[in-house]
Amino acid sequence: MEFRAATQEQLASAAREALGAGRRLEAAQRIAGGSKKGVYRLVMDDATTAIAYLWDDTENYWPTAEGDDDLTDPFSPGLGLDVFEAAHARLAALGVGVPAIRLVDRDGSHCPADLAIVEDLPGESLEQLLARDPRAAAPVMARLREALEAMRGYRAPGYGKVAVVEAGGTSRGTSCEGVVLERALRDLTEAASRDPRIAAAREQLEERLLGLAAAVRPRSEYAVVHGELGPDHVLVDPDGNPVMIDIEGTMYFDVEWEHVFLRIRLHDAYGPLAADGLDEYRLALYLLAQRLSLTAGPLRLLDGDFPDRSSMAGIAEYNLKQALELIRT
Repeated sequence: MEFRAATQEQLASAAREALGAGRRLEAAQRIAGGSKKGVYRLVMDDATTAIAYLWDDTENYWPTAEGDDDLTDPFSPGLGLDVFEAAHARLAALGVGVPAIRLVDRDGSHCPADLAIVEDLPGESLEQLLARDPRAAAPVMARLREALEAMRGYRAPGYGKVAVVEAGGTSRGTSCEGVVLERALRDLTEAASRDPRIAAAREQLEERLLGLAAAVRPRSEYAVVHGELGPDHVLVDPDGNPVMIDIEGTMYFDVEWEHVFLRIRLHDAYGPLAADGLDEYRLALYLLAQRLSLTAGPLRLLDGDFPDRSSMAGIAEYNLKQALELIRT
């Protein structure tokens, strides 16, 4: 894909500052998978590599929606360096693996967009390792479990994006489950407007959401969650340690949100990450909410020019069927 927000020359200038003036940028390769920011592998003339993140409207495939820039909404996109750096600092302080930051540029010194350059971990993702050799993935999963326990053990004074809470701000709503319910009802409305099967079951789905939310007891403790911790968002470093990427969605929230997402993405491979003491009512509410989100979100993304359309349509279709199954059982 051709560059949008940054030219090769602009990335070359940033790469020299990040990696050493004696090196020259030989190639900048866009990495597949990014939908909200540009992700480029920078290859220098001595084979040194790094990853560039570019947060710019022209790098974002998602159609704009009201509230996108409202950081007090825990689920708003929250794009940019401030959100990234706050999440990176919190995870690193807990001993969770994250790529080392080599350069940040929020002043436009190199590119007309927020820019970060981080270390490159060119090996496999956890997703690839699990598919290739589940036995070899076992120690990585064990270390990921330790990271999740460290994240769960932290206690924040409020829920919401790390950048908001750390700055003393207050997130919208009155509870995690309330925010999830509000979002799920929006996703339901949106999905119903795009697919007749959801429209036909809308009343049942809404009733199910409201019933599950009513069963959840109040909670005032919030852990650290990545938010979208699929195995594609975990890289494996040369020593076999898990390293989390796409961390801008990191927030203080109910730990059940993380484990529902992990269960959805890992299926049978989730077992080593299972945690005791999770709230079954929250798990049930968050499962239906995430199924609706994973239906409405991909359908919305397909309104734009996202290139991998067949896989995104497949995600929407699979989760749509799973959401409907939840009201049939």
